[in-house]
Amino acid sequence: MSSEDRFGYEWNKYPEIIPEYESQFRNWVHPLGHEDFQGKKVLDAGCGSGRSSYWSLKWGTQTLVAFDFDLRSVAVARENLHEFNNARVLFKNIYEIDWQEEFDLVFSIGVIHHLKDPKLAIKKLVQALKTNGKLVLWVYSYDGNEWIVNYVSPLRKKIISKLPVRLVHWLSYLLSAPLWLMMKIFKPKNGYLKQLSTFKFWHMHSIVFDQLIPDVANYWKKEEVEELMADSGLSLVNIYRPENNCGWTIIGVR
Repeated sequence: MSSEDRFGYEWNKYPEIIPEYESQFRNWVHPLGHEDFQGKKVLDAGCGSGRSSYWSLKWGTQTLVAFDFDLRSVAVARENLHEFNNARVLFKNIYEIDWQEEFDLVFSIGVIHHLKDPKLAIKKLVQALKTNGKLVLWVYSYDGNEWIVNYVSPLRKKIISKLPVRLVHWLSYLLSAPLWLMMKIFKPKNGYLKQLSTFKFWHMHSIVFDQLIPDVANYWKKEEVEELMADSGLSLVNIYRPENNCGWTIIGVR
């Protein structure tokens, strides 16, 4: 199964949008805020369950188009966004989108680092932006995730990503259960683990499962992100470190 298929299984298994997701979205797009979405035409590239689209719409987006390359993800996102008559969810491949200067703001949260050709995907997203439009990406960072890179990723690449996704879902309990207990006992004080310790068990389990299923998962250093964006076609690119210290937020202007 491709990563799209495996993530489609995940979003079908965990379709809920919960209030805690707003703080995650705020963290992923910071320093942008409500005012950057209000009245804008927005594209969500790789929408998954539609939870980032949901908060974009709640923040005042005028019209929103979301897409994903898995029919189960599209179905879940359509259900989650059904209350918004200014939103559309489409089945599309990020490499084949053909919008030209269409959107004020394009965002892609947690997607680019799973792609085999991230530069091509970014080029397509930039083409979809109007002049002076903003591109917002959130990707995994190497910094803060060294333990995943050193211990989890080798196991995922060699074995877990090749197993049936239903089996991986059950096997992930072997990691999520002790992790949840550890978080409750030791109460971490800083970074992503502090945020993780506030989640309910099913939420933490879904995150562990999410880490184990893709066939591609890049954890980039800052200089690698800079190289990734070097030929993007954007006139201005800023790279920020979110508060939970587990990724990079990239904001560029066309």
